[in-house]
Amino acid sequence: MIKLPLNEIFESIQGEGSFTGAPSIFVRLQGCPVGCAWCDTKHSWYLNEEDKTSFEQVLAKTGDGDSWCDVEVDQLIAHLLTYKARHIVISGGEPCMYDLVLLTTELEANGFSCQIETSGTFDVKVSDSTHVTVSPKVAMKGGYEILDQALVRANEIKHPVAMSRHIDELDALLARLTPEQLAQKKIYLQPISQQKRATQLAIDTCIERNWWLSIQTHKYLAIQ
Repeated sequence: MIKLPLNEIFESIQGEGSFTGAPSIFVRLQGCPVGCAWCDTKHSWYLNEEDKTSFEQVLAKTGDGDSWCDVEVDQLIAHLLTYKARHIVISGGEPCMYDLVLLTTELEANGFSCQIETSGTFDVKVSDSTHVTVSPKVAMKGGYEILDQALVRANEIKHPVAMSRHIDELDALLARLTPEQLAQKKIYLQPISQQKRATQLAIDTCIERNWWLSIQTHKYLAIQ
């Protein structure tokens, strides 16, 4: 039986990208070697054995924490069926460290739609119907490269920006796609940390390039 390392589950409103406003169940997996300096979930980076606990204790968590558990796919789905939302957002950590074909396929068979949020530094292994959000993490501390497989599989590319060099980084990534591949994707810019300068840069560039703006609605609403 396949097991996955789980950090937390919570129900909220998706605040970013194409599904902004959708009631969603967030499944955060544990483990990430990418090392983003501005990451707001660093508690999900490490698979320390001393932090390993039970599924019940992970479900009882009321805030961020290093604790995690191994959970079987069937057990996880049975719990997710107790929620009202039917859109699943799988994040991390870096969820694409793991083969998620079985999980996403079984979730869809139980009436859920699936979305995965990934840095693009690992092969994306999900069902054909899963909506893949690649938020490229370029030149991070971990030294991982953005993979062509992840860029091609992406339904949307949601790039964090704070300064003009981040736009240049995105241009370089998009240049690796054929015009046909690029035409199938929605491109978002997402200002880092709601900085005024970053937000204006994102707005101006979106207007110029006919891209889309993602403003992390959940942070403005002060919800999880």
